[in-house]
Amino acid sequence: MDKTIANSTCNNKPDLRGETDWTPFDAAASVGSSLRFVSGDPEGNRFRVSYYRDSEHHLKAKVWFGPETEGPPDHAHGGAMAAVMDEVLGLAAWAAGYSIVVGNLNVSFRNMLPLHKVVSVETKVVSAEGRKIMVHGRIYCEKTTYSVGECLCITIQPKDLNIK
Repeated sequence: MDKTIANSTCNNKPDLRGETDWTPFDAAASVGSSLRFVSGDPEGNRFRVSYYRDSEHHLKAKVWFGPETEGPPDHAHGGAMAAVMDEVLGLAAWAAGYSIVVGNLNVSFRNMLPLHKVVSVETKVVSAEGRKIMVHGRIYCEKTTYSVGECLCITIQPKDLNIK
């Protein structure tokens, strides 16, 4: 059965174009080549990801969940959704100018996410107090929310990561 024939905003074909008010964001330029697990293989069968900023400069992403993310039959594994949240919410802090590592990630799963689905991820840096940066986000498609996340990020010194 070919699972790539539908063609809509939340289609099964990996069309990762952003919304009309989104501008492309070069994630690798922000954090280097450390984005490997989720977005490191743009032609692979696990994830395919494109990053954007919206008109308010919040980080957004379009993500395709491929067959290698399978958990329950024909649906993405919760760990795959959590991995996307980890990368995208952490990257949102980097995109906002904070050098961070994720200290705590809480993900609540709301709906099962079908495989071969292109979804959006929205993020918002909600607070910055001392070394603690809080980022919220969700994985969704149209009116369906698949998961929501809260990410406590801890700022680090670039020397801690061998970043120059």
